[in-house]
Order: sequence, then structure tokens, then C-alpha cells
Amino acid sequence: MSELVLRYNLQFFAEGEGGEKTEQATDKKLREARNKGQVAKSKEVGNAAELIALFLLLKFYGQMMGGRFVSIFEWVYEKLIPDYTSLYRSGMSPQAASSLLTQVFGQMGLVIFPFFLAGVGIAILSNVAQIGFKVTPETMKPSFNKLNPASGVKRLFSKQQLFELGKSILKVFVILYIAYSCIEDHLSELLVLYDLSLNGALSLVFSIVVDTGLRISLVYIVVAVADFVYQKLHFKNEMKMTKQEVKDEYKNSEGDPQIKGQQKRRMQEASRRRMMQSVPQADVVITNPTHLAVAIKYDQDHHSAPTVLAKGADYLAQRIKDAAKDHHIDIVENKPLARALYTTVDVGEEIPPELYEAVAEILAMVYKKKGNF
Repeated sequence: MSELVLRYNLQFFAEGEGGEKTEQATDKKLREARNKGQVAKSKEVGNAAELIALFLLLKFYGQMMGGRFVSIFEWVYEKLIPDYTSLYRSGMSPQAASSLLTQVFGQMGLVIFPFFLAGVGIAILSNVAQIGFKVTPETMKPSFNKLNPASGVKRLFSKQQLFELGKSILKVFVILYIAYSCIEDHLSELLVLYDLSLNGALSLVFSIVVDTGLRISLVYIVVAVADFVYQKLHFKNEMKMTKQEVKDEYKNSEGDPQIKGQQKRRMQEASRRRMMQSVPQADVVITNPTHLAVAIKYDQDHHSAPTVLAKGADYLAQRIKDAAKDHHIDIVENKPLARALYTTVDVGEEIPPELYEAVAEILAMVYKKKGNF
């Protein structure tokens, strides 16, 4: 019986380059995304804040605003009545009409200015509250990709756009239901609307509109909170990275570990060469005897204590001993001292006070042998 063997590459089953996105986004990627204007932000938060601010202003400022509009109407009416006959015969001059309209629009602008100011302020504050203050010139640059019909159709049928469509439909139904409920609650009042005076009728309609708006605003706040949480989670998931992307980012920011390892090895080799070049200047080499070697020099003119010129273990220790033999430097075996010097003193440092006596005895012996003591 023949056996069929199928060979396949597991990478074909990976999602995208480098596999599945399972790693949390790094700080560097989040900074780059923020610089491009990609942040977790909900438009519903701003809409809800502006909506509730509008109806609160109408509730507490509406009566004053209505009174102000009536005053403007009365002022215009009084302005026109004295000259009604002359106006009827000759008409109003363009200069007079322009001046009158300018004054009227100026007065009306002052009335609605609080609404404009509140809208702009809340729009800015709602964005700052969500993402902080950040100017992103990158989003202002023209992008021809946005004009590409294929890209537009692709964005139109993306999961995000379908979610936004479903959310908008849900909001419409909720708003219609609240509006219907509110009108039903005031239906008995609306049925006798024709019996009221003009001011009374307007006041009733205004109160119903404001009441309906506030109810819609409260529901909108719930929608905004839910959407903000969703946008946070969605953005966090979108920013996830593959293991390969994390490795590549680390290489780009910190350097390739292999290259850094090579640089470190070259630096160590250079340091060893400089250390070995100083061995001929040593007074004595203290050994373990086979595993450790420490080269010591005492220069009274420059140091207050003996200094370690070189040290090494195993192969490097053998090289230090070979260099000492080539330059006729005494090699003294002292296992405890060699280990203490190797573990506690770095190259170029003076020996600690607790080792003075042991090292001094060895130096005295070497100097006496050479006739320098």
C-alpha cells in the first residue's frame, strides 16, 4: 500500500504578516497612531453633551430669549410705524434698509450667541476630555486615497460602517418612541390648544419641546457612554500587534540584538587587548593557580594603594601568566587572595584596605627578591 504525504506551510494559516495579532500595542505604536489622528473617540459623547446643553439653555434661557425676540419685534414695529405713509409712497432707501437689518441681525445675534458659545465650548471640551489636547497636522494633509471610489465603497461596507448604520437606526427608533411617549403624555393639553392665547399656546408647545428634548438627551447620554466604551475596546483591538511586529519595532528602536552582541564582543576584545598591554607594567601576578590570575602594580607617585592592572579566568588567566613569564614578572600562588582580588576589584581600581596586608607581604617578597626593598 502506498502512502501519500502532503506537505504544507503553517504560515498560510496565519492572519496577515507575522501571524495573528495577539500582542498589546506598544507605546511607540500608540504615539505614532495619535500623531496620525488615530485615537479612541466617540462622536456620540460630543453629540450628547451638545444636545443636553441645548435643551438646558432653552429651559432656563428660553423665556428670556423669547422676551428678547418680542422686544426686537416691537422695536422694529415702532421704528416703521411713524414713517409708514412715506414708506408706502416712496419706499425705504437702501441705506435705511441696510442700517435697519444690520441692527436687527445684531440684536438677534446677541440673543443666540450663548447657544453658539456653548456649542463650540462643549465640542472642544468633549474632545479634550476623551483624548486630551493634541494638534494633528497629519489629518489635515490631502489624501487622494479618500477620493478613490474603490476605497470609498470598501469603507462603506466595512464592519465599522455597518455598526454605525445600525447604531443610527436604533437611535432614530429610540428618539421617535420618546417623542411619541412625550406627546401622548401631553395629548390632553394639546387638544385644548386652540382655547389658549397665543402666548399661552407658544409657552405650552415650548415646554413640551424642551421636556421631550431633555428626555432624549438623557437616553443619548446612555448611548454615548456605551459607544465610548465600545470605541475604546475596538481601538485597543485594532492597535494589537503580531509578535513579529513587536520584534521588528524593537529592532528598529533598540537595534538588532545580533549587531548589538557583535558590538559588545568587539568592545570586550578591545578592552582585553588594552588590559593585556598593561600586564608588562605589573609588579606581580597573583594566581589561583590555574583558574584565576590578577596582575598588581604599586605606583607610589600616582596611587595610594596597589592597583589591579589586569585580571582574568581560565583562558584569559593563562594569557596573563604567559605575558608575565615573557616579561620576567613574578607569579605568586595565593588562592584566597587571588579569588578575593578577582571578585571584589575591577581593572584600574585600587585594592580595598582589608587586602592591604596580604598584598603588601607579596610585594615585599617580590621587591626583596629583585633587590628593590
